[in-house]
Amino acid sequence: MRWMWIDRFVEFVSGERAVAIKNVSIAEEPLDGYAPGIAVMPNSLIVEGLAQTGGLLVGEAKRFEERVVLAKLGKAVFHQPAVAGDTLTYTAIVEDIQDDGAIVRAESRIGDQPQADV
Repeated sequence: MRWMWIDRFVEFVSGERAVAIKNVSIAEEPLDGYAPGIAVMPNSLIVEGLAQTGGLLVGEAKRFEERVVLAKLGKAVFHQPAVAGDTLTYTAIVEDIQDDGAIVRAESRIGDQPQADV
């Protein structure tokens, strides 16, 4: 089974920038029991949502002729948790695309507040 951690794209500029939305819902199975008593989205799934946003951006730029995977994450900083009811806005910006890979910078926000930077 493949889970998508993006609900929709609100901006998509081929090979440059993408903005996607993820509504954090209490109905999502991974939120149940991750942090007892709090419906919090695991940070690893936020990284996955950011990777999917950037991966689709890079994949589309390469005409989906190659498989795009997150191969390396230099650093991830989480500023606040994402809980049920929050709307995450993922922004991915392509810094470089080459034949053997790409560099993408990404961030997640809740409203106007930073949530994560990778």
